[in-house]
Amino acid sequence: MSARVLDGAKIRDEIQGELAGEIAALKARGVTPGLAAVLVGENPASQIYVRSKVRACEVLGLYSEKIEWPAFTTTEKLLGLVESLNRRDEIDGILVQLPLPPQIDARKVIAAIDPAKDVDGFHPVNAGRLSAGLPALAPCTPLGCIHLAKTVHASLEGLEAVVIGRSNIVGKPLAQLLLAENATVTVAHSRTRELASVCRRADLLFAAVGRAEMVRRGWIKPGATVIDVGINRVTDESGKSRIVGDVAFAEVSKVAGAISPVPGGVGPMTIACLLVNTLRAACALAGLPEPVLARAATVDRE
Repeated sequence: MSARVLDGAKIRDEIQGELAGEIAALKARGVTPGLAAVLVGENPASQIYVRSKVRACEVLGLYSEKIEWPAFTTTEKLLGLVESLNRRDEIDGILVQLPLPPQIDARKVIAAIDPAKDVDGFHPVNAGRLSAGLPALAPCTPLGCIHLAKTVHASLEGLEAVVIGRSNIVGKPLAQLLLAENATVTVAHSRTRELASVCRRADLLFAAVGRAEMVRRGWIKPGATVIDVGINRVTDESGKSRIVGDVAFAEVSKVAGAISPVPGGVGPMTIACLLVNTLRAACALAGLPEPVLARAATVDRE
């Protein structure tokens, strides 16, 4: 068996193609969605992520601002910036790129963002609403994972899903989104006993633990869909570095039915879902119906 490789860039382009029409219709009504991306410090990976997000906005005709502040910025200064962005009508979405420098209280900064503009989906209000099964802006990476899984399975209902990782950014919100799709969900983590055997039950396996190539061939149920969220830099014996996921791609692809690569899988989907969240926020703030791409059927959470 050779797994189907899930091309995140291709799926991102399809989503952005649909978004373009919705954005054009919205602009015709006098509403231009706007995103402010805040970058503090000079983390190379963060610079790349923010640049990619702003470029995607420009391609689709969204208004965007990239705000770069030095690494010695204080929590108080950053809170003042967030408050000013909350008040600006042309800004519908605010993202503060993580991680922040160590002297900044990231929790305070995230909590200061207007939940209606929290397109990263990290605000406690949005986290609580997602957990309660209420409409919310959900984190973009978990949304991207769901989109990828649905390119393989038209419905996730009744499937057994295992999420490795329990972070507030990926693991926990992903579990909530899977429950909303009526999947049966297990959240595994570093303290899970017999982790490999737990993973072998999964029709859908999501690896978001941050350990390079931890998930091996023997962990996979034949034909399972494997979504790799991990981004890890490793160095080989020659000293050359490369990016790998949390899944040992070469060996797992021989037994899985479908698998997302790293890079090129979840990453492009995260940016696409950020654009969906920005459009959704703009519609809500303008008192307009949700965009078609953001609408989801009501599900029974019992």
